[in-house]
Amino acid sequence: MAPTVQTRLLIMSDTHGVDFSSENRPLQHVDVALHCGDLTDGSKLEEFRTTLQMLKMINAPLKLVIAGNHDFTMDSTAFETKVAESVPPLEPELVAREYGILGQARQLFDDARDAGIVFLAEGTHGFVLENGAMLTIYASPFTPSLGAWGFQYHPNKGRHFDIQAGTDIVMTHGPPKGIMDFTYGRERAGCPDLFAAVAYARPRIHCFGHIHEGWGARLVAWKDSGADKPSHFTVIDNEKSPVIEKLATLRENSLDSDDMAEEKRVKLERLNHNGCSTTSHCAQDEYPLQSSKQTLFINASIMGSERFVQRPWLVDIELPRHRKSQ
Repeated sequence: MAPTVQTRLLIMSDTHGVDFSSENRPLQHVDVALHCGDLTDGSKLEEFRTTLQMLKMINAPLKLVIAGNHDFTMDSTAFETKVAESVPPLEPELVAREYGILGQARQLFDDARDAGIVFLAEGTHGFVLENGAMLTIYASPFTPSLGAWGFQYHPNKGRHFDIQAGTDIVMTHGPPKGIMDFTYGRERAGCPDLFAAVAYARPRIHCFGHIHEGWGARLVAWKDSGADKPSHFTVIDNEKSPVIEKLATLRENSLDSDDMAEEKRVKLERLNHNGCSTTSHCAQDEYPLQSSKQTLFINASIMGSERFVQRPWLVDIELPRHRKSQ
């Protein structure tokens, strides 16, 4: 068996230009932090600056970031279209002051590389971590939609996600269809093409956001026999795919017994105290992650309802050791 390194990740999404408050900022040291997009709410320069300041305060040597649909100024075509179609027309000086010129938002992140912040374009990227691990990550900001926001494609046309075998982490803004993608209207908003690509590649982790109400984590076991067109109905072994946590396991409701309600209160207090929800899937844990046989799916949306503050995920996994570090 190839040598591995225990690696700690901090995963978040959908912060929408809001910084953590002093009492709920995650303080733990991690090897890598990942932000799955919607860095802003309205793609304004000031929101990007707030997000960058928040990322700089995270205790990690490497912070990987992608855009989301709300970050439309990072999508040149979407940005130009929004400005051109605005009614009434926007004054160029106002646009430049609030949103910047083309490429300015992206430049803010390029200028922050000395702080360990790396903005990822769509595609596969490799990093040698300070702990000696080798991380291969596929990133994509694209989501299906009929709207006019950033990094979107028509649901009927679909999209090809070129995720290679051997990828450790897939980081996308949107969810795959069938995995923590239910909207409040009980409709699945995930992408079937993304699910199929992940099912073929079987990464260790697929993290995302976009659907705020889908916050949670699930360790999915893949069936041995694949399918020509993989879907969440055909290739997941549901009996061996435990839910780690979701909003329903934390929120009290009228059907809870006294013991269940107390258990949820204790969970919530611990989550708030830690500033994050934690899960570990290393060799010594209850649910060790088996490479190519399981994928840990995480919806890390932070911006939830006003009644409930959702937290980022602190995750321990094992990654391959870089050859020169052996």
